[in-house]
Amino acid sequence: MISLEGLTKRYGEKVAVNDLTFEVRPGIVTGFLGPNGAGKSTTMRMILGLDHPTSGDVRVEGRHYAQLRDPLKSIGALLDATANHGGRSAYHHLLCLAQSNGLPERRVHEVLDIVGLTTVAKKKAKGFSMGMGQRLGIAAALLGDPRILMFDEPVNGLDPEGIHWIRTLMQRLAAEGRTVFVSSHLMSEMALTAEHLIVIGQGRLLADMSMADFIRQNSRSYVRVRTPDRERFLDVLRSAGITAMETGDVLELDGVAAEQVGELAARHALVLHELSPQQASLEEAFMRLTAESVEYHAHSGPAADEQASWGAGWKKG
Repeated sequence: MISLEGLTKRYGEKVAVNDLTFEVRPGIVTGFLGPNGAGKSTTMRMILGLDHPTSGDVRVEGRHYAQLRDPLKSIGALLDATANHGGRSAYHHLLCLAQSNGLPERRVHEVLDIVGLTTVAKKKAKGFSMGMGQRLGIAAALLGDPRILMFDEPVNGLDPEGIHWIRTLMQRLAAEGRTVFVSSHLMSEMALTAEHLIVIGQGRLLADMSMADFIRQNSRSYVRVRTPDRERFLDVLRSAGITAMETGDVLELDGVAAEQVGELAARHALVLHELSPQQASLEEAFMRLTAESVEYHAHSGPAADEQASWGAGWKKG
């Protein structure tokens, strides 16, 4: 388990992480979300002892990272997939890590096989694609067979097969009872991978809850209905105390279950061409919650159009 208590990090006047308190529990994949500049990378670095907090405390399995006797067996991390010696082969990069941490050579072969790099194990890392570099970084994180895994943007550079592989791997590791903490900006993938979410904005904790609760609390859910008996259906809804929002030929009903609407229509012999519950995606819920915490905004409009026009003219010249 990873535990943070009032964790704060200042860089001069800037507060990068502001009084964070939460726990990352074993047995589930926990997603770590936040806009750019929210403090996610700084938080992960403090968990690993790479940055020291200004105040507060962070512990891995009840200890500060520096107190862990066998750190690679306690926590494996992927923070930067390019953090390897480009002149070394994948095999020798992992062997160096294994020998410096008292791990057997056979473990190097095992993790190379897990991440699918066995056939290129003797090739130099500087010739690897971004996806291959990600796999090598994941292999290093798995090297000590740790009880805690922490990944920062693990799907960067991976093709669809690789994305499916890392998703399945993280879920399997969590099912084994390990703690899995993963940061990503790819919302569609996070929605398929994580069961619990930690969301921060401008260094502050915004949410600590299950994926289902997060989407439910930060989005609008409604029932979408289309019917050729529109006016009669509206009368039936009004009689039942249900308010409908009319959008073109579609009716949107808030605060009512699809089953209730279907039963109501059946009782009055109303024909429905569509009856579908609608819920926002993780991305929509995230955007709604963090709208006021975004540090860098891109703008469209006359100024942006003028800049685009100027840029095009400059290129032509």
